[in-house]
Amino acid sequence: MLKFDIITIFPEIFNSYFSESLINRGQRKKLIKVNIHNLRDWTSGKHKTVDDKPFGGGLGMVMKIEPIFKAVKDLKKKKKTKVVLFTPRGKKFNQKMAYQFSKLDQIILICGRYEGVDERVAKNIADIELSIGDYDLMGGELPAMIVVESVSRLIPGVLGKKELLKERITKEKGFIEYAQYTRPEIFNKWRVPKVLISGNHKKIEEWRKKHSKTIEK
Repeated sequence: MLKFDIITIFPEIFNSYFSESLINRGQRKKLIKVNIHNLRDWTSGKHKTVDDKPFGGGLGMVMKIEPIFKAVKDLKKKKKTKVVLFTPRGKKFNQKMAYQFSKLDQIILICGRYEGVDERVAKNIADIELSIGDYDLMGGELPAMIVVESVSRLIPGVLGKKELLKERITKEKGFIEYAQYTRPEIFNKWRVPKVLISGNHKKIEEWRKKHSKTIEK
């Protein structure tokens, strides 16, 4: 069972998302486990402070290293574990990474907020810095959801039938996406391509290859 441990200061953000759909079913089937952890649980003092002013000046606040260090130290239980820090400066997450992550036992996801995270977290605690695109977000919670979903769907049994997964994965562990249609055959004078209702599986396969995009990166 692959275990996800998400460290965040907004744990309730995840409640609805992970209680629905295939992620919820995957957890009930004990194929995956998603744990949400409040970073403030690793702070001291009545104010549960997780941030401070940056050295050298500047606007905004920076997330402190101490509570993150303590959280990762307590949560890291498996040998095959990857500690991920989300940052706009990180490597861009892709399908091949998702496949590699699916072979792990545990993934610890650190969700930054404010103006960033103390750089010592990236240099000394995280195994990898990740970004989900060339844009900035308010925090790492959405990227964490994306990683959990893209990795979970690669775990055998989460999608249901194994064939559903094999049909779309390339030999290089990329992903194939092709155009699809369903009933009705005609809607607003827009027709389904005749080849798809021809029953000729060879021609259907050729059509799908022609109208597909392979995501290898």
